[in-house]
Amino acid sequence: MAQNFAHGNYSHTQKKAKDGRTPQDRARRVLSQNFLVDPHAVELVVKAAGPEGLVLEPGAGEGVLTRALAAAGAEVVGYEVDPRLAGRLAALTRDDPRIDVVRGDFTTARPPREPFAVVGNIPYSITSKIVRWCLRAPGLTSATLLTQREYARKRTGDYGRWSLVAVESWPWFDWRLGDRIGRASFRPVPSVDSAILRLQRRPEPLVGSGRDYQRLVELGFGGVGGSLRATLRTRYEGVDGALDAAGVARDTVVGHVHPDQWITLYGRLCR
Repeated sequence: MAQNFAHGNYSHTQKKAKDGRTPQDRARRVLSQNFLVDPHAVELVVKAAGPEGLVLEPGAGEGVLTRALAAAGAEVVGYEVDPRLAGRLAALTRDDPRIDVVRGDFTTARPPREPFAVVGNIPYSITSKIVRWCLRAPGLTSATLLTQREYARKRTGDYGRWSLVAVESWPWFDWRLGDRIGRASFRPVPSVDSAILRLQRRPEPLVGSGRDYQRLVELGFGGVGGSLRATLRTRYEGVDGALDAAGVARDTVVGHVHPDQWITLYGRLCR
């Protein structure tokens, strides 16, 4: 368990600069801060997460989600890089044994050795960085992330296309698109809507060799042969039969191949 963030004086002057922005305004822009203020949206995130045990929260902010996760039964470690917000939240929760506040960058934190989940309303600007951190953490059981809706849709195949990061991690993680959270649920109000992105670690991997699977997927997405079929044939034998078994047409664009079809391709090409 992380130690509580030492309480200190992090008062910031509110005198506006020549551009009319206060230091708080500048921090929100630089740190991509859009605080969740809608109680119903908070309930949706907590319900999707089903928090229990140890939960790490990137970007705890003002602590609305932090306190809701703790109230639902989780032991929460909230990470907040903004010293003003971290100090305020630490002071507000100092008497709550279920909550620890850490001032610092979540993406540089060392993952706990024990099983844990990640739940957070994360900054749009570092969404990919946080997702990569989660996928690489051995003890992660799930990640429930409030992200830009377009990002969540792209990573879960909602546009009919699949990204490399989703396909590459599919044998170990299930990717799901959750509820839409409108922009009016945040302050300041962002220019786009958000959605709940859910990553759930599978009980058992879907492939025997992670290295062989990732080599297959990276080659396919590399496009070195002009098409998926041509690309795979540069390294593997029996590609046509594997494509037929997976239900992939010969002219299918690589991004349109479902992750489950990649599992079939692996089974036929990487024996």
